[in-house]
Amino acid sequence: MTLNGLLQIGLYLVVLLALVKPLGWYMARVYEGEPIGLDRLLGPVERFIYRVSGVRPGEEMDWKGYAVAFLLFSLVDLLFLYALLRLQQFLPLNPRSFGPMSPDLALNTAISFVTNTNWQNYAGETTLSYLTQMVGLTVKNFLSAAAGMAVLVAFIRGLSRRPSLSSPPAGGKEGGIGNFWVDLTRGTLYILLPLAVIVALVLVAQGTVQTMSDYPSVALVQPTTDASGQRVTDQVLAVGPAASQIAIKQLGTNGGGFFNTNSAHPFENPAPFSNWLEMLSILLIPAALCYTFGKMVGDTRQGWTLLAAMTIILVALLALAVGAEQSGNPRLTQLGVDQAASNLQPGGNMEGKEVRFGIANSALWATTTTAASNGSVNSMHDSYTPLGGLVPLIMMQFGEVIFGGVGSGLYGMLVFAIVAVFIAGLMVGRTPEYLGKKIESYEIKMASLIILFMPLIVLTFTALAVVTGAGKASISSANPGPHGFSEILYAFTSQGNNNGSAFAGLNGNTPFYNLTGALAMFFGRFFLAVPTLALAGSLARKRIVPASGGTMPTHTPLFVMLLISVVIIVAALTFIPADALGPIVEQLMLAKP
Repeated sequence: MTLNGLLQIGLYLVVLLALVKPLGWYMARVYEGEPIGLDRLLGPVERFIYRVSGVRPGEEMDWKGYAVAFLLFSLVDLLFLYALLRLQQFLPLNPRSFGPMSPDLALNTAISFVTNTNWQNYAGETTLSYLTQMVGLTVKNFLSAAAGMAVLVAFIRGLSRRPSLSSPPAGGKEGGIGNFWVDLTRGTLYILLPLAVIVALVLVAQGTVQTMSDYPSVALVQPTTDASGQRVTDQVLAVGPAASQIAIKQLGTNGGGFFNTNSAHPFENPAPFSNWLEMLSILLIPAALCYTFGKMVGDTRQGWTLLAAMTIILVALLALAVGAEQSGNPRLTQLGVDQAASNLQPGGNMEGKEVRFGIANSALWATTTTAASNGSVNSMHDSYTPLGGLVPLIMMQFGEVIFGGVGSGLYGMLVFAIVAVFIAGLMVGRTPEYLGKKIESYEIKMASLIILFMPLIVLTFTALAVVTGAGKASISSANPGPHGFSEILYAFTSQGNNNGSAFAGLNGNTPFYNLTGALAMFFGRFFLAVPTLALAGSLARKRIVPASGGTMPTHTPLFVMLLISVVIIVAALTFIPADALGPIVEQLMLAKP
């Protein structure tokens, strides 16, 4: 790692951690209904939304009611987006007259954006109208992120509710975990929208395009000829309302891109500062939610503990990614090629990376985007070295709990924390407790479902793809071996974890991958969120157990290491055999003389 790269990464981490407390404090007040300043401006809008939609903000829901609201909202969202994708040719704001998406691709895309995955088997600038990009994808970026945050807040309430000390809130009920519609509205209105406006304005100032004009044609500096030998003197530039979508795609850990090349495109990510700001936006809310959790449960040490565990794993794997890419290709080293960084060259493996960003910022983005269930990219992950590509793969295989998606990442890590205290309880021979709540058989059953269902999805669909002709047909003829397997494994790992990034050498726009990918994304979102809410409802009904000499503190360095160990061991036991067939064996083959 070069000194310049080390300084850039260090600056990024310092600023990120410095923003955790102020933003986390603010979000805690939003979800607890306390004054935040913006409520003077946006309060009338919030009350208007409740009035026209018939929501009674004082009424709480139990976990079943919360889950039904979450699922029905997502279903309506999905149907609306699917219809928009199929009918965009009849709708306004379509200056390029784009036609409808095919049924299988439209289903994949609709499920992708509703589940906060944003997996894309299409090129936005040649497929989608401005109306579809704005009303369809950008709006879903807000709502899917807010829905994930709402599930997290409900889970936190399950941990923080103390039935033995107080009565249920006014309009509430025993085991109540809040009101989904209120949490969705407040998360969108007071958190995501203000932050997105700020980031979008900065991106526009940096040069990210934001226009409703048709694609302009510009003269080439140096005319050329096309494939048929015709002289070409100008080029059509794809533009559109990109900045507004880029801001929320990063803040909401949605990923995806307005343009096909995502955040490597100069109209999406035009400058070094825009690159830094977009990377900061990816982890900003997931990191700050750790402090929000601590505030809402009345012990900020608990939030710092989870943040410490996440940061340690992130930094360790980031070092591996940067080191692997900076070391370059072993085969080129054997040929005597100089791959060392110097004043004249960046060194290392620069294939698939933007020269303007370099290895440090490319590897940092690849690590953070897969840590945060974001999926946007500023380099081609398929061109990374096997060890470098293994890092984003592992980050997802941890279950997207190392920061993870907004909301979903933290409630996933809290489930691991419950499993960790259960293991600790077995060691000392007593019933485990987390934040004063006894962890019993029901909680462990729900936690087991949440942790194990994702590997089942990923490995089942990967196995199906590698044994069927339709699955193998999408592998490039240049990658028939371990790398081709890695591409399939990465695709379903990404979709099953609602990430959205890809080893893009795999042709995903086929009926087989569109339909299996849609199922993986659907199950990966909803079959984990519902058990999480069931777990929240169970915890909300439990009385607080006073701490005793046998209670394991969950805010100490010892618990941080135990939590990290549990996350790593679960991922290793489920995915190491598959990884050994892909990136690990590919690395061994690459290093072979």
